Amino acid sequence: MKKILVLCTGNSCRSQIAEGYLRHFAGNRAQVYSAGVETHGVNPKAIATMQEDGIDISGHTSNHVDEYRDIEFDYVITVCDNAKENCPYFPSKAERFHYNFPDPAKAQGTPEEITEEFRRVRQMIKDYSENFIQQNNI
Repeated sequence: MKKILVLCTGNSCRSQIAEGYLRHFAGNRAQVYSAGVETHGVNPKAIATMQEDGIDISGHTSNHVDEYRDIEFDYVITVCDNAKENCPYFPSKAERFHYNFPDPAKAQGTPEEITEEFRRVRQMIKDYSENFIQQNNI
């Protein structure tokens, strides 16, 4: 079984959404974890946006990357430039991947515009996650 770590700055939005979709698309063929170089708590808008697509991440927790130092990951995916630049060294064979998704938590505007930005980023992460699972034969 493959082990995947999704890493972001605060483990509140992008990495949580990616964890949800990677688990969904991988099924029982992978163990998926998410963490941050900091912990900010799981964003309620991320939970609500994922719920709209039938994925429940309400039980997720915001974890610090140091909690996973002893796990031998196969893949480490950074989902923001800050995490990529501050990603700690993992003494493992993990392949590293990176995609800088926009941070929906920084969206401004009306509540409707903010919701739409969460949906837009969710779709980007969903597409990336599905392709990642397919391209890596997981």
